[in-house]
Amino acid sequence: MALQDPDLVSIQEVRQKVDRAYAAALKFRAYTQEQVDRIVEAMAEAGRRHARELAEAAVAETGYGNAKDKLAKNLLCADLLPRTIRGLKTIGILRELPDQHLIEVGVPVGVVAAIVPTTNPTSTVIYKSIVSLKAGNAIVISPHPRAKACTCQTAALLYQAAIQAGAPEDIIQCITAPTLDSTNALMQHKRTGVILSTGGGGIVKAAYSSGKPAFGVGPGNVPALVDESADVAEAVAKIVQGKSFDFGTVCSSEQALVAVESLRERITAELRRNQAFLCTAEQGAALAKVLLDAKLVVNPACVGHPPGEIARMAGFEVPTETSILVAEIQGVGREHPLSAEKLSPVLSLLFVKDFEAGLDACENILKFGGLGHTCVIHARDDSRIRRYGLRMPAFRVLVNTPSPQGSTGITTNVQPSMTLGCGAIAGNITSDNVGPLHLINIKRIAYVARKAEEAFSVADTPAPAPVDRQSVVAAVEKYLASRGVAVTAGSGTAPAAASLSSAAASPAAASPTASIVDRFLAGRRQAAREPAKPEGSCCEAPSDAASKAPAVSAPVAEPAAEVAVTDFVCEADVRDAIRAGRKIYVGPRTIVTPSARDLAGQHDTLVQARR
Repeated sequence: MALQDPDLVSIQEVRQKVDRAYAAALKFRAYTQEQVDRIVEAMAEAGRRHARELAEAAVAETGYGNAKDKLAKNLLCADLLPRTIRGLKTIGILRELPDQHLIEVGVPVGVVAAIVPTTNPTSTVIYKSIVSLKAGNAIVISPHPRAKACTCQTAALLYQAAIQAGAPEDIIQCITAPTLDSTNALMQHKRTGVILSTGGGGIVKAAYSSGKPAFGVGPGNVPALVDESADVAEAVAKIVQGKSFDFGTVCSSEQALVAVESLRERITAELRRNQAFLCTAEQGAALAKVLLDAKLVVNPACVGHPPGEIARMAGFEVPTETSILVAEIQGVGREHPLSAEKLSPVLSLLFVKDFEAGLDACENILKFGGLGHTCVIHARDDSRIRRYGLRMPAFRVLVNTPSPQGSTGITTNVQPSMTLGCGAIAGNITSDNVGPLHLINIKRIAYVARKAEEAFSVADTPAPAPVDRQSVVAAVEKYLASRGVAVTAGSGTAPAAASLSSAAASPAAASPTASIVDRFLAGRRQAAREPAKPEGSCCEAPSDAASKAPAVSAPVAEPAAEVAVTDFVCEADVRDAIRAGRKIYVGPRTIVTPSARDLAGQHDTLVQARR
C-alpha cells in the first residue's frame, strides 16, 4: 500500500535520495581535481545560461524581490564564484611542505545537506551545488515549501550539466515534496556529512541541534554609519542602492543609517534625490505595526515587497518611483521596533550628537539583532574607519560600499558566498563567508621531524651531584675534633656516644660519626619525599624518633660570621646556586618563595645562618 501521509512520503524520499547521493559521493572520491573542475565549470556555465530564466521563476513563485536583482545574485554564484575558486586545490594532495615533513590531503565530507530559503532560492542552489561539488561532495537540497518549484528547476539544470561533464549519477538530489519533518530527517540522516543551512533562526537552530556538523548563519541587522569625513552624496546613494537591492531580502541589507546631527539636512536632501520617501512620525509608527509583530518578528506579507505595496499596507501612498521608505527613529531597542531587521525596502534613520555616539548606536543595533553579521561605514578618515572596524561586533566591516554587494563579494574581495557566518558571538561555527574549503577535511601525512627529547626548549633541571659520604664523614669528624668532642667508638665523651658504639660496629659504619651522617642524610631524603609542613606549627607533637635522636650540629648550619645573609630567594636564585655548586645563606627574616624552597630542599642548597 502506497504511503499517503505527506510527511511520511517526504521522509521516505529523503532516505532514498540521501542513500543515492552517498553512493555517488563514494564514486566521486575517485575523481581527480581536473575531472571535478571540469564538472564545476559545466555547472557554472549552465547557471549563467539560465540565470535570467531562474530569476524570473523565483519572483513568480515566491513574490519576493525583483528579477533584475535576483539575476545579479544568480550571476554572483554562477560567474563570480566559479572564477574566484578556479585553480583552488580541493582534491587529493593539496600541498607538500618538505621543510616541515608534512603532506596535506583534501578529504570530502561526503553528503552535504543544503537547506534553501524562500528569499534567495535559485542563487542559493547554484552557490551550494558549486561549492559542494568543488569540494568533492554530493549534495541533497531541501527547498523551502513556498519555493520548491524554482529550487528543483535550478537543481535539475545543474545536475544535467554535471552528468554531461562526467559526474556520477545522483550526485545532486533535490527533495520534491519538502516538509519540516523531511528537513529534520535530512539533517539527522546517518549518511549526512555536513549541513549547509540558510534560513530563519528556527531552521538554523535545528541544524545546530541535529548532532551533525553544521554551517548556519545568524540574522543581519546592519547599521551604516555616515561619517562627517564621507562623501555624503556618494554614501547616501550607495545606502539606497543596498537597501533597495532585491527589495531588502538579503540578510546583509542596510537596516539603519546612522549619522551626526550636523549632517541632517545634507543626508535628507540626498535621500530625496535618490527617490527615498521620508515618512512622517505617524507613517513611521504605522509602518512599524505592519512590518513587525509584538515579538518583533517580520510579517511575511511584507518581506521582499516593493515600497509602494508596503506603504499601502500601512495606510498611505508614495510616488511610484519610490526606491525605499525611510523612517526616523529616536533610539535602539524594543521600544523602537524599526531598529530591528525588516527584510524589506524600509530604512531606519538615526541622528546622533557626535562620532562617539554613532559608534555606540551602531554597536547597539548589532547587539539588538545582528551580532557577528555585517556593518558598514562611509568615511574618508582612515583612523575613524579603523576605530569603527575594531570596535563593531561584526565579522564583515564594509567600507564605502553598498552592504549586500560588499558582503557577498560583488564589490569587495571577500569570498563570494551566499552563506555569511557570524562567528561564536552569534552561535555560528565560523565567521567566514563559506566556500569549498569549509566542506573538506584535511588529512596530514606527518613524517618524523625530530626526536622527542629535541621537542622542548626548556632545559631540564640539573641532577644533584651525588653525595660523597666519606668526605662528609671526614668533614664532620674534623669539625667535632676542633670543638674538643671525642668521636672514637665507646669514648663516652658525648651523650650520644654509648648509643653510637653499637652502630659503629656495623659493617656499614666505620665510626659513630659515620652512623650520625647516615642518619642525617636519610632524614634529608625522607623530608624531600614528604609534603612540607607549615613553619612554626603548634599542632604536631615531636615523634618518638625525633625526641630520641642525638643533638648534632651539622657543620653547614653554622657559617662563618662574614657570610652574607640573603634577604630574598626565588627559584632562579636556587637554580644559579645549584649550577655554581654553592650554598645560599638565609636568616629568620629571609623571604623564600615556595618554588625556591621546594627546589632547594631537593639539593640541600639553603643554609640557616646565625645572626
